Amino acid sequence: MSGTATPALEAGDGHRWELVASVPARPRAALLWLPALGVGARHYQPFAQALADRGIAAYVHEWRGAGSSSLRAGRDCDWGYRELLELDLPVAVARVQRLHPGVEAVIGGHSLGGQLACCLLGLQPGAAQRIWLVASGAPYWRTFPFPYRPLLPLVYRFLPWLADRNGALPGRAIRFGGNEARGLVRDWARTGLTGVYAARGLKAGLEASMAQVLAPVRAVVMKSDWMAPEPSLRFLLSKLPNARKQVTTFDDAILGARADHFAWMQKPDAVAEWLTAAPPP
Repeated sequence: MSGTATPALEAGDGHRWELVASVPARPRAALLWLPALGVGARHYQPFAQALADRGIAAYVHEWRGAGSSSLRAGRDCDWGYRELLELDLPVAVARVQRLHPGVEAVIGGHSLGGQLACCLLGLQPGAAQRIWLVASGAPYWRTFPFPYRPLLPLVYRFLPWLADRNGALPGRAIRFGGNEARGLVRDWARTGLTGVYAARGLKAGLEASMAQVLAPVRAVVMKSDWMAPEPSLRFLLSKLPNARKQVTTFDDAILGARADHFAWMQKPDAVAEWLTAAPPP
C-alpha cells in the first residue's frame, strides 16, 4: 500500500489520530517519522514513498492538533511535550512494531520532530535501533548566526505570551507552525532560551535520558536552512554523547531544489537515498 492511513490509534486520554503509511512488499526496516511543528503528516507522502521505494516501511505520525488528530488546541484544550512523549508516541511506536515484528526499527524526524525523536529514544530505548534526522536541530538561541541570534530570545518570550493571550498560538496567522497548544509552545521556548530539554509534568529528566542513547544517528543539514543551521544540529547531537553520528550537508545541486527547511519535502529522493544507504564500516 502507498500513502494510506492506518486504522486510528488512541492514547490513554482519549486522543485519536492516524499514521500515514507507505509500505513496500518486503520491508527491510520500519520507520516512525515525526513531522515539523505545525506540518500535517500528509505533507510527507513524497518522502514516505521515496523511502518505500528503497525498502523502508515509512509511517508518518500526526501531531496533536493537526490533520487527523481528534483534538484542536484552544483555551480549553492544552498539551505539551509530556503528552506527546508519554501518551501519543509510545502508542505509535507500539503500532509500528506490531505491524513489523523482527524488522529493524528506525525513528526520525524533521525540525521539532527530530528533537522529540531523540527525547523519546532517551525515555524508551527499545523504540528504535537507529535515528534519522533531516533539517533538525535544537532551537537554542546561541547556536544561531547573526542576525537571528539577538532576536531569538525576544521571540522565545513573545510567542508563549501570545499563546497564553489567545488560548493557543495563532501560528497560521503569524506564519509560524500551526495553531499550537500553549504548553507545547512553552516547552519549546524553554529549550530555545536555556538550551535544556524539559517538559512540565514529566518525571523523567530528558537531558539525563538522552545522554544514555546508544542508537547511531544519520542527520542531513540543508545548506540554506536558517531555521536549523548546522550548529543547532550539532548542539542537539551533543545531547547524545554515546551515539555514533554521521552528518552530511546538502546544497541545491545535490538536492535538486533549494536546500532550505521545507523544499526537500517535495524533492526527497536524494535525502531518502542517503539515509537508506549502507552505513560506513
